[in-house]
Amino acid sequence: MKFYVLTLFPEMIQQGLGISILGRAVQGGQIGIEAINIRDFTQNKHGRVDDYTYGGGAGMLMQAQPVYDAWKTAVNMAGPDKKIRTVYLTPQGKTFTQQMAEEFAREEELIFLCGHYEGIDERVLEETVTDYVSIGDYVLTGGELPAMVMIDAIARLVPGVLHNDMSAETESFHGSLLEYPQYSRPEVWQGKSVPGVLLSGDHKKIRQWRLEQSVSRTKERRPDLYTEYERAQKCRERLLREKLLHIDMTELLARGQAQILFDGPEGIFLKDRVSGVCMATAEDEKGGRRMLELVCAVGSDLASGDFTVVSHKEFLNHILAEMFDMKVYSSCYQAVYTRKEPLPPVHLPIEIKALEQENLDAVVSTYQLGDAAYIQERIRKGCMFGAFAGGELAGYIGVHGEGSIGMLYVFPKFRRQGIGKALETYMINRFLEKSWVPYGQVIETNEESLKMQERVGLYFSKTKIYWIGK
Repeated sequence: MKFYVLTLFPEMIQQGLGISILGRAVQGGQIGIEAINIRDFTQNKHGRVDDYTYGGGAGMLMQAQPVYDAWKTAVNMAGPDKKIRTVYLTPQGKTFTQQMAEEFAREEELIFLCGHYEGIDERVLEETVTDYVSIGDYVLTGGELPAMVMIDAIARLVPGVLHNDMSAETESFHGSLLEYPQYSRPEVWQGKSVPGVLLSGDHKKIRQWRLEQSVSRTKERRPDLYTEYERAQKCRERLLREKLLHIDMTELLARGQAQILFDGPEGIFLKDRVSGVCMATAEDEKGGRRMLELVCAVGSDLASGDFTVVSHKEFLNHILAEMFDMKVYSSCYQAVYTRKEPLPPVHLPIEIKALEQENLDAVVSTYQLGDAAYIQERIRKGCMFGAFAGGELAGYIGVHGEGSIGMLYVFPKFRRQGIGKALETYMINRFLEKSWVPYGQVIETNEESLKMQERVGLYFSKTKIYWIGK
């Protein structure tokens, strides 16, 4: 991922982001940071980039011309044909959150525009800026510190930046809970002992203790987040009445990816913050219609029907077709690994590791349910894995944006050797390490895949889910 920072003080950016974890990530090639000096683009012989404001007022304003030329340079460096988001750091913007960091982390490049003085000429902002963002309700002397805060929060979500890929998923704000208290050696310090459960070696009890501590700490310190957590928990309790059918919805809530658009007595309607996919279930047809009407009334961006929804009740399908002219393009069974114990690894002369961009063409040419851009994004996010036999890609598997295991494929010359089972076993155990419930969605007509999931030990939902869109 590449960050371009338009600034009057490039040394500040380079020094602030050139050390520690981000500095190592730059050296390792996981991220790139380019500080572009706006002063280099001024046409003023004295090197000025600011002037008085029309209409009078205190302070000076950064002029449009040098800012625009610096921005065009960043765009050309990234690739003139790409649509790159430009973030202007301003107290007038939306408040930066962890969810926003996760959204920005899906981009390949970002441009940050750092203002100074009284700000920047409005005309160039209208021409260049896509996102107005604030890091809090206070005023700083410039946009460099907010830009560095955002880059730090975003970059650490890029695969490979944090060596422990679970770190970003178990910390504060993941799943609307604050992080649990942590301890290191010595066991006793100034009369204070490490909680005994952490020394027990019982991982189940440790996970439970950490969850309880996270809930308690969130309730005490961030009641606003605790309210979100309680709401999500109540949704999960309702959905668990049909656990296998609703596994994608309960996991979306558990992993902190869900935006709850509706949770009334009529049903539940979620939107995945990562993929943008919506998920819907309802008690009955009348309630389902009422739910969809209310969702569209509140969420105006859904009123056009320009979204994809996973329907968990067949009666919702014709309502969606009637309201939005949608069609079912895939009917699937949920396949769920319900045990807590990992599967024994399949011992084969293969190496399973994350795919890289050099593997893109091989995947795109064989995977039929996603375009090249989607596959590229999944590889870049570290969500696709391949089995390599003697250095040759024998098969692959991945995690979809909404959280399901899928995209399993074994190349013809390597079939009937257990590679598909090895890949799926690897992914199931990887999910269990993250305390996620492993699940996939199998197209109802894919008999071979249905049989394999059963052999691995997955259980199927009694009824189907339906992917619906225009």
